[in-house]
Amino acid sequence: MSQKQYGIISLPVIVAALGYFVDIYDLLLFTIVREPSLLGLGVVLTDKAQVLAASTQIINWQMVGLLIGGILWGTIGDKKGRLSVLFGSIALYSIANFVTGYVQTVDQYAWARFVAGVGLAGELGAGITLVSELLPKNKRGVGTSLVAGIGLFGAVFAYFVYKATDDWRLCYKIGGGLGLFLLVLRISVAESGMYQTAKEHKHIQKGNFFMFFNNGKRFKKYILAILIGLPTWYVIGILVNLSNRFAGEIYGANAIESGRAIMYAYTGIAFGDILIGLVSQYFKSRKKALLIFYSLTVIGLLLFFSSVNANDTTMYWICGMLGFSTGFWAIFVTMGAEQFGTNLRATAATTVPNMVRGALPLINLMFLNLFQKNWGWSLYQSGVVTGIVVISITLVAFYFTEETFQKDLNYLEE
Repeated sequence: MSQKQYGIISLPVIVAALGYFVDIYDLLLFTIVREPSLLGLGVVLTDKAQVLAASTQIINWQMVGLLIGGILWGTIGDKKGRLSVLFGSIALYSIANFVTGYVQTVDQYAWARFVAGVGLAGELGAGITLVSELLPKNKRGVGTSLVAGIGLFGAVFAYFVYKATDDWRLCYKIGGGLGLFLLVLRISVAESGMYQTAKEHKHIQKGNFFMFFNNGKRFKKYILAILIGLPTWYVIGILVNLSNRFAGEIYGANAIESGRAIMYAYTGIAFGDILIGLVSQYFKSRKKALLIFYSLTVIGLLLFFSSVNANDTTMYWICGMLGFSTGFWAIFVTMGAEQFGTNLRATAATTVPNMVRGALPLINLMFLNLFQKNWGWSLYQSGVVTGIVVISITLVAFYFTEETFQKDLNYLEE
């Protein structure tokens, strides 16, 4: 079946980018409004243990929702089509965001973010899969980077919306409204021709999540595709999210706002994600581009934990640099999509990033429970060792990951 050729600046790319923009707005909103929203629910902000317990509960529930949603929407994307996910997921998280604007307890907050997480899980994977399949192979890296780069500015937008409204409940309702607006835009987007062709092969299994585990080679590719993305949520979920507490241990008294640190980091991530597509195109290699950004991440971590990080201005700049250096989300997810055939591609592209997001509770478990509570380490020591573990695992996975630049995607997994 012949397929219309789309350019980098085309309706599918623009709509996917706007979809990810709304996705990131909603996904990061809690980290931006964390303290005022917890205060609004009666949490005593001066009780650090209570704040940490409540915020960890909510973010963990959201991440578990993303993990479950990744499997759900990935399967639907391969069984029913990429557009089914783009419509269904956005409807679910839009409703969940409206509901979040009315919660009255921490438990209700956690449940609402869990449902939102399930909905948010489908957005990026389906968008990246669709763009990867609609664009020519020599342009898809730039196209997917554009999707992620534009989309990641959603976190910056969320920060300024909160600053403008000073109302965390209204921010969630605005997120729900943005989702419904996006739903209208999606009506004009076409389904992937590759998926339409694959649908004609009735004997081929589509969207079977367990196919990643019934073949040794496929299983290895799948696990490696997840592990190469781990540094992103270590940086955002721990270092940037708790930047005010790290600042207290590194240089003492500070006025760091976690929401502002998130804004700086995501500005950096957005620019990084756009640039990495061009770097990948220049070297004609996904892996070379990824290695450059890993190197920048290590430099950023050394600066974060060093004496150079001596005041609030420096902390914000380093958060921005760490954001830029972990701006490889687009390439990482694109590689996940490129590793697998059309009948498993949406499942891979949707579950892989959400497995990474879902790994945050495990990283938190190591960071908080093992190193701090059980071993009695300081926040600083736990942060350093957690970083060493995460980066080490990532570099080993990177070494064994195959190159996917300009790989032909028009094939099926048997």
